[in-house]
Amino acid sequence: MTLLDGKKTSEAIQDEIAAEVAAIKASGGKVPHLAAILVGNDGGSVTYVNNKVLACERIGFDSTLIRYEDDITEEELLNKIQELNEDARVDGFIVQLPLPKHIDTEKVLEAVDPKKDVDGFHPINVGRMVAGLPAYLPATPAGILQLLERYEIDTKGKHCVVVGRSNIVGSPMSILMAKNAYPGNCTVTLCHRYTEDLTGYTSQADIIIAAVGQPGLITAEMVKEGAVVIDVGTTRVPDASRKSGFRLRGDVDFDSVAEKCSYITPVPGGVGPLTIAMLMKNTLRAAKKEVYAD
Repeated sequence: MTLLDGKKTSEAIQDEIAAEVAAIKASGGKVPHLAAILVGNDGGSVTYVNNKVLACERIGFDSTLIRYEDDITEEELLNKIQELNEDARVDGFIVQLPLPKHIDTEKVLEAVDPKKDVDGFHPINVGRMVAGLPAYLPATPAGILQLLERYEIDTKGKHCVVVGRSNIVGSPMSILMAKNAYPGNCTVTLCHRYTEDLTGYTSQADIIIAAVGQPGLITAEMVKEGAVVIDVGTTRVPDASRKSGFRLRGDVDFDSVAEKCSYITPVPGGVGPLTIAMLMKNTLRAAKKEVYAD
């Protein structure tokens, strides 16, 4: 069994980006600038956004963090998004999810200029991804592709089972793994909460990508010998032995499943760090106008 080290891979990607940013600075070019809007005080969201800011510092990006209490009105938030759309200093920005229930998430995501949508959630970027046109890929699926590529995992003709169909991970992941590309060229099965006999599908899979937020869902009897297992889940579960009072647990029962795998991601330290690295990659692409020309 080989551990797919997302932290190490993320650091390598960020080092590559930092070298490119240093070259941009040396030539007098514009330093990439990422902005983030954070609404409320959700612990996971705060940690995630802070890690994004730290990543910007590490690789030499400019960054702006805009924080609001969770009672902000939808109109105020949409006004700020429009302001960022029009701000030439900002190359890309994200609105951290989830948002409070009184705000229409889809309306907010559609308000972001696709040229600055470095999360890859705007319907135009999703459509471009499906059509195989240049687009900002959602960061988590893009990170998984990088992990598969950098560990030189064979995907051609393999059966990939994606568990979870969210617009952020599961759905785009299923599309990307079926593409005529590497990583890709898989036969893909997309499973979800209404799938009958989930084990019947996962036990046939060469590659399992679990992204449902249900701790320990994938157990040893659901995985065939030699499978590649990518665990996207990061759920906080109580743990009195930790100073924080919780620990992160993935969708895969790591201890039992690891013994059967050829490759597996840990939680934490697997997919999570790559999500941030690929957000940085999208911001660099935005700054360089690689996806959309002015």
